[in-house]
Amino acid sequence: MSTLAIVVILLAVVGGVTYLITKGKIKDENNNNIPDVVEEKIEEIKEQTKVVKAKAKKLTDDVTKAVKVVEKTAKKVAVEAEKISAKPKTKKTSAKK
Repeated sequence: MSTLAIVVILLAVVGGVTYLITKGKIKDENNNNIPDVVEEKIEEIKEQTKVVKAKAKKLTDDVTKAVKVVEKTAKKVAVEAEKISAKPKTKKTSAKK
């Protein structure tokens, strides 16, 4: 589709909405040429976004805490592994007669 066709379609849609608003077929209480239905939907989306953002923040904090715990545990395991590998191995002598 060419750019010109897209622009023409977009202008037709905007013109149609403007015509319907002026005729009173689409509600626009505050006369800002944005249909009230669109404004209400935007408000709903903003509220949902706030809820999702709060959940994401909480999950991020929980994951950060879990990673810190894993990091501490891994360091402890590494220290213990180093201690085990640093111990000299003793040979068991068997008594042969």
